[in-house]
Amino acid sequence: MTTTWRHLPAPAREIAVTATDAVDAARARDAEAYRPAVERLAAADRAGLVLGGVVRLLLEEGHPDGLDGDDVRQVLERCVRAAAPWWPDVDPHVLLVLLAGALGVYDPGDDDAPPDPAAVARHAPLLVADLLAVTGRPFADYLTAAFGEVARTELHD
Repeated sequence: MTTTWRHLPAPAREIAVTATDAVDAARARDAEAYRPAVERLAAADRAGLVLGGVVRLLLEEGHPDGLDGDDVRQVLERCVRAAAPWWPDVDPHVLLVLLAGALGVYDPGDDDAPPDPAAVARHAPLLVADLLAVTGRPFADYLTAAFGEVARTELHD
C-alpha cells in the first residue's frame, strides 16, 4: 500500500515524499537512488525535526523499558555496519548526535556544533531504515505519528 500524503500541507507533503524516498532507498541499499533523495530531503524545511520524531518513536517501540548506553551502542554499530558497504560516507558521530537528539539528551558543547541539515538528511534515513528492520511496521505509520507530534507541539507553543 502506498500513502499519498495528499491531506498534508505542501511543506509537510514534501517532507513525507522525500523522506519516504530516502528511507526506501536506504532499505534497498541503493546509493544511486539515495543520493538524490537525501539532497531533496536536505532542502525540505524542518525535515530533521520530523525524522527526529520518527527515530524517537522507533526507539521507544523497540526499547519499551528504555535505552541504556549498551542499547545506544548496539543501534549505532548495527546501523553503521549495515550502511557502510553501500554508503561509505556514513559518519558514526552524526548518527550518535541524531540518536542523542531524538532521545532529548544532546547538548552541544562549545566545540561541538550540531550537524547541518544536509548531514542530518544523509544520516537520518539510514537510522530510520535500520530501526524499521527491528519493528517491522511501515514507515508511514511512524511518519504520520511524528507529524502529529510536531503539530501538537506547535499548537502548545
